Amino acid sequence: MTDFAPAERVLRIKSSPSVAAAARVRELKAEGRRILDLTVGEPDFDTPAHIKDAASAAIMAGETKYTSVSGTPALQQAILGRLERHTGIRYSADEITIGGGAKQVIFLALMATLDAGDEVIIPAPYWVSYPDMVLANEGTPVIVPCPEDAGFKLTPQALRDAITERTTWLILNSPSNPTGAVYSPAELRALAEVLAQFPQVYVLTDEIYDEVYFGEGRISSLVEVAPELRERIFLVNGVSKAYAMTGWRLGYGAGPAALVGAVNKLQSQMSSCPSSISQAAAAAALSSDQQFVRDSVEVYRRRRDAAVAGLNTIDGLSCTPAEGAFYAYVNCSGAIGKTTPDGVQIGTDEDFTLYLLDAALVATIHGSAYGLGPYFRISFATSLDVLDEAIAAIDKAVRALS
Repeated sequence: MTDFAPAERVLRIKSSPSVAAAARVRELKAEGRRILDLTVGEPDFDTPAHIKDAASAAIMAGETKYTSVSGTPALQQAILGRLERHTGIRYSADEITIGGGAKQVIFLALMATLDAGDEVIIPAPYWVSYPDMVLANEGTPVIVPCPEDAGFKLTPQALRDAITERTTWLILNSPSNPTGAVYSPAELRALAEVLAQFPQVYVLTDEIYDEVYFGEGRISSLVEVAPELRERIFLVNGVSKAYAMTGWRLGYGAGPAALVGAVNKLQSQMSSCPSSISQAAAAAALSSDQQFVRDSVEVYRRRRDAAVAGLNTIDGLSCTPAEGAFYAYVNCSGAIGKTTPDGVQIGTDEDFTLYLLDAALVATIHGSAYGLGPYFRISFATSLDVLDEAIAAIDKAVRALS
């Protein structure tokens, strides 16, 4: 029997840090340790009853067969209506693709467009999967640091400086995972003016958290602010975050028909189509009353405010309130260089998060995993009681440093 040797594309990438952190938490819990888990990037609410009822009705009606690779007519219409309501742009059915989660849609878009050496601009902090998705598809991630004093957002000058003749994509994530940063219409317009000078650059806008927004009104999309770039924008969204449907695995993308056709061609060979039952549930989620979304955002707002207030009382830590999503990106530079009670020096933000896990039994994810340290990310998609207990434990652990 010969030793297994994975393909080069597998060797180029690493396992997701967030998945690895969740796995470590499960291991510790299995050992009987009570861990305050702030790593999980999914709503702690149950999927609303009317969405589950729609799925049950689909099962009872026999809607358990293959669908079109691009989804059922009902879900297509629900997505098209949602896109028009939120962006003011009217798309057609051949301009949308539906996949097994927004993650799959992003991966397939990169697979459909990247050749060896093509560059993808990724502002940091970034969602941990972006660089590895690019690498898996033979592209070259171009990481652009976006410091806290810039609001963790890409500036027009930084964008201009990063573009080369090999640039194929810019990835924008707003609201951001991990920072919760949101691009204003003026900021999007300024980026669009730079992009107008480089017609070879496409933009992938990951808007999966756009319903979890703490500002006034609704969030702005690049395609809404700069409709002249419509044929170069691939908008990605889904139902996971807004409707507490992470396990249903249903996402979608909207963009130029030629790009969507390429994505659908790949999907036809990869998974044929998304789950027919998940499609029925997603159609109900997007088309029905949105009170659940409004109510959950208010709960997230209260949790955000409590988490930020508590963290900012801890000497050596600081964070600014997220504008959207359900994360806090905490500056821990004040802890770097200090020593634990066991005599171990904290040299990095990863060292600090490991210390919090061991000393405080609080699980977080180090900021360097998102491309910018020294920070750590917490999720406030958990109860206020858990947040209060976790912040008190972090405070105690930080006070123990010397």
